[in-house]
Parts: sequence; structure tokens; C-alpha cells
Amino acid sequence: MSRYNEIKKQLSDNPQSWLITGVAGFIGSNLLETLLSLDQNVTGLDNFSTGHQHNLDHVQKAVSEEQWNRFNFINGDMRDIDTCHQACSGADYVLHQAALGSVPRSLEDPITTNQNNIDGFLNMLVAARDAKVKRFVYAASSSTYGDHPGLPKLEDRIGNPLSPYAVTKYVNELYASVFARSYGFKSIGLRYFNIFGRRQDPQGAYAAVIPKWVQSMINNEDVFINGDGETSRDFCYIENTVQMNLLAATGSDEAADQVYNVALGDRTTLNELYESIRLLLEGRFPHLKQSKPVYRDFRAGDVRHSLADISKARDLLGYEPSHRIDAGLEEAMDWYVNDLTK
Repeated sequence: MSRYNEIKKQLSDNPQSWLITGVAGFIGSNLLETLLSLDQNVTGLDNFSTGHQHNLDHVQKAVSEEQWNRFNFINGDMRDIDTCHQACSGADYVLHQAALGSVPRSLEDPITTNQNNIDGFLNMLVAARDAKVKRFVYAASSSTYGDHPGLPKLEDRIGNPLSPYAVTKYVNELYASVFARSYGFKSIGLRYFNIFGRRQDPQGAYAAVIPKWVQSMINNEDVFINGDGETSRDFCYIENTVQMNLLAATGSDEAADQVYNVALGDRTTLNELYESIRLLLEGRFPHLKQSKPVYRDFRAGDVRHSLADISKARDLLGYEPSHRIDAGLEEAMDWYVNDLTK
């Protein structure tokens, strides 16, 4: 039995109390669904700045009424310290997913990005410390690697940040390390690479590439690729991400006060990604048989290639990705199509 399956069994036999920030978001709502399905008690915090009520509605439909009744929602903002203290009260584990993502958004509005991702993060860290939670797990980012040219990306080798967003996520790691040394409060940072899956928002200027492309393909709209399409990313399915959060929360003290890559350990070019999505959709949408992408200029702040080394997560946390990119795309596609063609 894998460590992840062992953890899920242990949790089912012994329910714990969890706090998920950003619970109405893409990753947060998937964490909520998994924890409720394991009969855990969950408090969720969100201010709906990027999350959506319909994500919570989807979770409610996916779990039993008894499981849903184990969920307590707080409509609040992590930039308010009192709200953070309220949310952390009684929690065994905190999964801090709330943030303002997107490199382009941070370039356009660095102040709001800083307020959410640094001020809000520090509030949550203080509140979790004061509540004496067992483990604080937070969403870090592969953007922290910045301009470091090495591949694959190793956790202890980073470069200069390329965007305000990257700065904020690196500062999170610095604060977490200082809290471990100064207060003995150990946390774990998860450097997310390109996470995708059900409930990922295709709307808006800052939408992630996969749901945005799926929506455009379904609607017979142009699909834009920044650059020549040979830019590559390490795309990681949401189930792998959920696994890493639970492994990190329940890992040993020796595994804490660390950051870990959350990825597949493989890379896919944007051209390859486009073709994979097109092939999965063309049977249902015949207009895609002759479809081609539209290429445009590279985007400011983007790195050329990204590939994670996941050996540290394997060795210290027992991480083993359950979904390769093709399996993740195939599983997610039914959800995307059903959601986008309602």
C-alpha cells in the first residue's frame, strides 16, 4: 500500500480538523472534496476574489449530506488578522491555498499582489502558530526558480525572480523558514508547477492555459500560443496536487521546514499540449480536425522551460504521481466539456 493510501485510511478511521484557505478556488475545492469524502471536519476561508460559489456547489453534489455538514464556511479576507485567528481556531492542519496568482496580474498590479500574498500569508502564519496547529502547508510556486537555467529544477537551486508574483512567493518561503527558527513553528511549502484539472477557471485575462484553450476550441475561437510553441512546462494533474498536500500535512517532523516540488517530473511543449487537447476534443467537435493555433509574441516574465525534479518529495514524503499528463487530460476533459457546454 502506498503512503498516500495509508494516510487516507488513517484519516478515515480518525477524523481531524482542517482549515483550507482559498477553499472556493480550483485547488482549494478539490482539497475540500477529498477531505470531506474521507469524513474530515473542514473549515474553509475565502473572499471570492478569485474563487467561485459554483465550485463549492460542485463539491456539495459530490459528497453525501452527512459529509457536507462537516464543512463550515467563512466568507472573509486573510488580510484581516482577526479573520485568520477565527479560521485557525481548533484546526489540526492548515492548507493555505489562498493567493492572488498570475504573473501578468502581478506585473499590472504589484501592490494588491503583495497585500494578498505577503501580508495575507504572514497573517495566516501568525494565526496558525498561535493556534498551535500540527502542520501548516502552503502553496509556494515554481516561479521562485526565476532565471536559474538548470533543468530539472532542484529545490535548493533558485535564480532571480522574474515578476512581482515570484517575489511574493519567495518571501513566503523566507517567512516560513524564519518562523521555524524563531518560534519552532515548522511548515511545508509546495512549489506548484502547472497544475490543471476540474474546476479550473477558463474565464478572464489570467485564466490558466488548459481550460482557456479547451473553451476556445469548443467555441471555435482562436487559440493563442505565446512564442513559437516550443516553450515547455511540467503539467501536473490536480489529483497529484491533492496527494502532496495530504502527504505534507501528515509527514514527519524531519520532513518539515522544507519546500517540495509538486509536479509530474516530465515536460510538455505548448505545441504538444495543443495537439493532445485537440485530439481529445475532435471526436465531439468536428470543426477541430483542421484547427491550428495562432502564434504571437512571448509574454513578459515567462520562463522558457520548466521541469521539476520530484525525487525529494518521493524520498521524504512518499509522493508518487497517480496521473501522467495524458491520463489527467483525459479525465479532466469530460468535466471541462460538461461545464463549458451547459
